[in-house]
Amino acid sequence: MSAPAAAVQPRNSARQVAIASLVGTAIEFYDYYIYAAAAVLVFNTQFFPKGDASIATLLSLSTLALAFVARPVGSALFGHFGDRIGRKRTLVASLLTMGLSTVAIGMLPSYEQIGVWAPILLCVFRIGQGIGLGGEWGGAALVATENAPEGRRGWFGTFPQLGAPIGLFLANGGFFLVSYFLGAETMVAWGWRIPFLLSFVMVLVGLYVRLNLQESHVFEQAEKAGRKLHAPVAAVLRQHGRAILLGTLIMTTTYVLFYLMTAFVQVYSKSPVGVSPAGHPTGLGIPANTFTGILLIGAIVFGIFTSLSGVLADTLGRRLWLILVTLGIMAFGLAMPALLTHGTPMTVLVFIIIGLSLMGCTFGPMAALLPEMFPTEVRYSGASLAYNFASIVGASIPTLVALDLNKNFGLWGVGLYLAANGLLTLGALLATRETRLLDLTLVKA
Repeated sequence: MSAPAAAVQPRNSARQVAIASLVGTAIEFYDYYIYAAAAVLVFNTQFFPKGDASIATLLSLSTLALAFVARPVGSALFGHFGDRIGRKRTLVASLLTMGLSTVAIGMLPSYEQIGVWAPILLCVFRIGQGIGLGGEWGGAALVATENAPEGRRGWFGTFPQLGAPIGLFLANGGFFLVSYFLGAETMVAWGWRIPFLLSFVMVLVGLYVRLNLQESHVFEQAEKAGRKLHAPVAAVLRQHGRAILLGTLIMTTTYVLFYLMTAFVQVYSKSPVGVSPAGHPTGLGIPANTFTGILLIGAIVFGIFTSLSGVLADTLGRRLWLILVTLGIMAFGLAMPALLTHGTPMTVLVFIIIGLSLMGCTFGPMAALLPEMFPTEVRYSGASLAYNFASIVGASIPTLVALDLNKNFGLWGVGLYLAANGLLTLGALLATRETRLLDLTLVKA
């Protein structure tokens, strides 16, 4: 563990760092929710043939996975340039790729207008979102941590992480308002395009702030010392494979918890009351708008605990804090049947508040911890790859298996799945060292 060198004053203000790092992740989660909602409600009728409704719905939902597959590609692409030419210019490119792809979906003609080109272009733009997202988080995390004052990287690292609750709140709020003012039929016909087109506003704000950023002194010192690599992605995979694996496992439970809380619990809560062939409850019959209100409250709690976690990770250390939180997540998973099996709106609200509080506690420090695991010359590539490999394991799989686990084993199966992933994260945390006191300018490959 390196002792801190002479303090270097950050070149960007806290306001610049906060907005520049936050806006991309806000778009990321905003994009996920508006896309997921539209895939369920709209895309099956807008962009696919209307012959077999179930097949159209399946095809529509399958496009969700394209972004997860594309994200590691974006990590490698933007990670290469982020470690070669700097964080600032690469972040501008990733934001444009992501934002323009989202706006393009909002302007895409329907299947009735352009035929088979509608689903093809939908897939192309969804892949574009994934590539942009793959490079976005790592750069945003580095803007925050490499510009942080000494001893406050954990708290500054929560700036990009706050994009998650903000995006969650804006997406649910946006669809709620569109549905409320225009009605369900109009929303399905064309109103769904409004949330997609509004992301253009966030892109403009992000571009304005990012174009006025100064490059981080950490990157510039590495550049002056001749430490830039010709192929940083190849170097990080060859020399830091263990760190990528540990970072992936550390982040996996965070993803599993988030997508269980917001995807599985949403489907379970909104589904009609029923029982699976194995005798397990499959739904609570809670009205859609009621659950949306519950999720909006949860998003606020999520944001509060995300900010608090950065302060505690700076005080206690990343490793100890995340070990304690991971144990809490495992206990929460085992308690899931008692809290949710025959839930009412009030008990679901309590469940969401507890789960998203834990989510904030584990998600907040990640933007500090993952970059701290890699030296400057491969930091963008390494942190991005670990984060996005975890998205494949922790985000795509739960959305596919959780409903089947519940049908066959009940909520015990879903809770045990979360606890098992927590065990993997716990092992990875025990295998890492504390990074709170590292001086990022001294960490070399």
